[in-house]
Amino acid sequence: MGHRMTERDAIVLAAVLGAVVLVMVLIVCRPFTWGSETEVAVTGGAANASGAGVSGQAVAGDNVSGTAVMAGGGEIMNEAGTTLQTRVNPPEGYQRVKEKKGSLGRFLREYKLKKAGAKVKLYNGRNKKNQDAHVAVFKLPLEKEDLQQCADSVIRVYAEYFWKTGQYDKISFQFANGFQAEYMKWREGFRIQVAQRTSWINGGRYDDSYDNFKRYLRMVFAYSSTLSLDRESEKVKVADIKTGDIFIKGGSPGHVVMVVDVCENEEGKKAFLLGQGYTPAQQFQLLKNPAHEDDPWYYADEIRYPLETPEYRFNKGTLKRPGYIKSGS
Repeated sequence: MGHRMTERDAIVLAAVLGAVVLVMVLIVCRPFTWGSETEVAVTGGAANASGAGVSGQAVAGDNVSGTAVMAGGGEIMNEAGTTLQTRVNPPEGYQRVKEKKGSLGRFLREYKLKKAGAKVKLYNGRNKKNQDAHVAVFKLPLEKEDLQQCADSVIRVYAEYFWKTGQYDKISFQFANGFQAEYMKWREGFRIQVAQRTSWINGGRYDDSYDNFKRYLRMVFAYSSTLSLDRESEKVKVADIKTGDIFIKGGSPGHVVMVVDVCENEEGKKAFLLGQGYTPAQQFQLLKNPAHEDDPWYYADEIRYPLETPEYRFNKGTLKRPGYIKSGS
């Protein structure tokens, strides 16, 4: 004889069936739920990835603008580009500022870059340990000695520019002790004697070769520093920023990065790119902006101090302009 279902049995059966249905719904929906959470986590963390380990302060939240595309909707980074101008496009709504022929701005925009994805090499041919700070590498000459560090790399950019444009009288840099090393005098055959008192001595004949120019730079790299470069520079406002300006902290250790390009929008708001050398001596590189995953431009109206770059922070008042680029460049 069959068992007749009681009211209690019906309630228990309904509860069991309900639990089974709930479990099935969770199984079906769970991949979609987890996928969404993973996507949010990756997207939210990407803006800070390049700056991980630099400091514990949250800077990206103040600076993110979302301008990761150029005017017309294209990508900012163009891997096929072989120069700064063709590799990095201006962001949406911005255009590169006009640079006259022969200017430092034109010189840097037309400077050759290594292939996209290139690693930064040290003076000894080894890879730099941190390969997450840059988006491009300049083909700026690097000597096989641990001399061409941060300030020296910036000095080399200025010197190569003045050399190429025939402005030999501007190739003159201070040593840390205040001595002024003039290339024009070096070219005439004089040499620098570094003792208790640094001085010029008559060392040879006139030589305007590039090899002799490099020998001059080696001497400058050995005795110049962020301290001397800082001393040769004056403060400027971010609103007046131009190619060749530097963010600098003179000291031991100190650091310096260089403005290598500038663009602006119709409202006159500017954005700029930064380049650096570093310690140990290494190739000159185009820096990322830790606040923008795919956009290396630094936006003037977003600047907060300390200014966060991938490997250093600069306090207010560190934006400066060296005296030898004030006019005609």
